[in-house]
Amino acid sequence: MTDLTGRTVLIAGATSASGLAATRALTSAGARVVATGRSSAKLVPLAALGARVETLDLSIESAVVELSRRLRSDGLPIDGLLHLVGGWRGGGGLAGQTEDDYRALEISFSALRHLSRAFDDDLRTSPAGRLAIVSSTAVARPLAGGANYAAVKAASEAWTRAVAQGYAKAAREAGEPLRAAAVIFRVKALAGLEDRLAAAYSELWGAEASELNDSIFDLQQEG
Repeated sequence: MTDLTGRTVLIAGATSASGLAATRALTSAGARVVATGRSSAKLVPLAALGARVETLDLSIESAVVELSRRLRSDGLPIDGLLHLVGGWRGGGGLAGQTEDDYRALEISFSALRHLSRAFDDDLRTSPAGRLAIVSSTAVARPLAGGANYAAVKAASEAWTRAVAQGYAKAAREAGEPLRAAAVIFRVKALAGLEDRLAAAYSELWGAEASELNDSIFDLQQEG
């Protein structure tokens, strides 16, 4: 496993099985982990693994900006952001795609926008910044019964690719090598892939940013 000693990684929406797996993998590799969630009770297992836990609603921009300021004030600019805010609502064909369902799913996209803006300077100026989101194979083949979900994931992918272009442009204009990378992990279903996702994200620091930036990786079940 890549040695992540000295790296600080923010896991957004860390109270899922994927967040637990990522926290375990990253702390084992030597990283400092900041785990966020809306429930302080659900963050307790992450604190037990050594993570610094922060209770906040990532869909509120001011709360995210305040988090970024607080971490910098504490000497913890981040080197990595793993975006795990998500969820699923669907079914009922196109007519069954309610506005309430869309708004619930859209929270993930809002959180990504807030986080990537608030921590943009941290990631661009890190010796090795790594931002990753978890998307879905539904983006490539959207279905009527999952139109809301696929639309949010597609928007999140477009935003992440724009982040990647921003990293490349900033490095080019500064006349410096690219050190930050934004990538997309696609899954059909995340259940059962939690450890693989954690390992894949940790291993991003084992490759050059120029090789990773604006890449899409498909994570599949073994066998």
